[in-house]
Formats: sequence, structure tokens, C-alpha cells
Amino acid sequence: MDEGPRTDAADSVVLTGLGHVLGAPCDPRPFLRVRKNRKFMGLQDDLAVVAAGRALESAGLADAALGERAGLYLAVGYIPFERADIDSLMEGSLSDGRLSMKLFSTTGYNAINPLLTFRCLSNMPAFHISVNFDLQGPYFVTYPGIGQFYQALELARAALASGEVNIALVGAVAAQRNFLVEHHHARLSPPVAADTLVDVAGCLVLETESHARKRGGTVRGRLEKHELAYNPFDPFEQPPEFHEQFDNGEHPPGELGPASLAVALGLNPSTTLRHEAQTRDGFRVASEWELA
Repeated sequence: MDEGPRTDAADSVVLTGLGHVLGAPCDPRPFLRVRKNRKFMGLQDDLAVVAAGRALESAGLADAALGERAGLYLAVGYIPFERADIDSLMEGSLSDGRLSMKLFSTTGYNAINPLLTFRCLSNMPAFHISVNFDLQGPYFVTYPGIGQFYQALELARAALASGEVNIALVGAVAAQRNFLVEHHHARLSPPVAADTLVDVAGCLVLETESHARKRGGTVRGRLEKHELAYNPFDPFEQPPEFHEQFDNGEHPPGELGPASLAVALGLNPSTTLRHEAQTRDGFRVASEWELA
């Protein structure tokens, strides 16, 4: 992609590509440039790569050389871990019923698949998206909910407005149907039922309108308003109650974590979508989209 002039801040941000995955399993192999990396991929990596690949196809960029002028801004859900792996780790880490750090770092660690850590790390979905779609520009990885997704969206808008990037992939992924994530949600007040959690990923391709028109891309929507605020709260008191609402659009099924807005934009049959949420970690977010 060409360097191009510095972007005018008044140049509106447009949506040119959408991709999402609802439920698992999904097959990332059609999008892999290096097939041997498949052994390093966990479910969250599969979901993220497929959603990004579908979004780039939607934007007409499947075969584009993205390079240094494309950035990635990604929100990743809670770290996934299966019960059998946790049990193996714990059994090898105990001495007389108590945790031994020496055993944890030797016997316990060696009891699990050595590739498991690669499949759980929050930054690995960003690696797999970058290496498979040749994203060499700036990146941002955050965790774990819709408030953080809005932070990623805000940074992407700023990078487009400043001319730092021509194309921004804004994505979210959450592998949630596993012991550790289900256990976390069961401890919330009120608890979140495991059967409402969904393995999910969504990805948006954003550009300035001038760049999209210049390359012949199709404008699929426009980000009209974007609000992000944080309200501090006492962590020893009752946290804010989670609330999420979609006006003039289809509410995605189940609990989708950071991916709810990206998925809703892909599902939305109408020409407008307003989203707002209050999160348990103190964020208040909202956005309005006009869709083509």
C-alpha cells in the first residue's frame, strides 16, 4: 500500500469489512500462510484468524499486501484453560497437600503439554493474525471485555485520523466454553450461567473514507459517534452491574464478552445501530453506526 498524505482529521472513519465467528470449532487452515504454526494455535487463535480473514475478504483485501500501513487493535477475553490441564498442573505441584513452587516449576509444569502456554496467552491471537495477513504496522492488545474493545476502537480511530495507518483491523475474541472462564463467571454477582457463554470472535476493517474510495473499496458503514468513559469504584464494594443494549439492531445471542459489538454489526439487518454498555469494571461506552 502507498504511504499517501497525512489524513485530514475531518475525514470520516468508515467500515469496509466485517467478519465474525459464533461458536466452535472453526477451521483456520484456509487462512494460514505457514501451516506448521497450526500446532501452536488454540481455540482463541482459530477464532481470531477466521474472523479476521472473513473481514478482509469482505473488505476486498484478502490478497492485498497490507504491510506497515495496516494496524491491529485487538481485545481478548479471559484466559482459557481446561480442567484436566489444571488438575495435572496441580497434582504435580503439591507436597504433602501444599503448593510447592519448586514442584510447580518442574514436575507440575512438565505434566502439561509444553505448547499449552502458547495457546492460552492473550497476545497470541494478535501474532497469528499478523503473521497470516502480513500486518506489520502498530498493534494494541487489551483484555478482557467490551470496555477494552472500545479502547481498541478509539486507538484505531486516532491512528487513522493522524495518518499513522491506512487500514485498521479492530477485533475481539473470547474462548469461553472452558473450565477456567466458566468458573470465573460463576463467581460473579450475579453469576453468569455457563450455557450462556459463547466461543466467539469478530473483526472490523476500518479506513478513512478518502482511502477507501481511492482503493475502490466498498463503504459498508460509518462510525457516527463513539463514547468512552471510566467511572472509578471501590473494588471492595459491590461492582457496577453489567448492562448492554442494542437499539435498532439484533442483539447477539449469549454472552459474547469483548466481541458483542463487532458481531452485532455483522448480524444487523437495519441501516442504523446504537450500542451502549455499562461494564463491571467501570466503563460506560456507546457508539452509533450508519450501515449501508
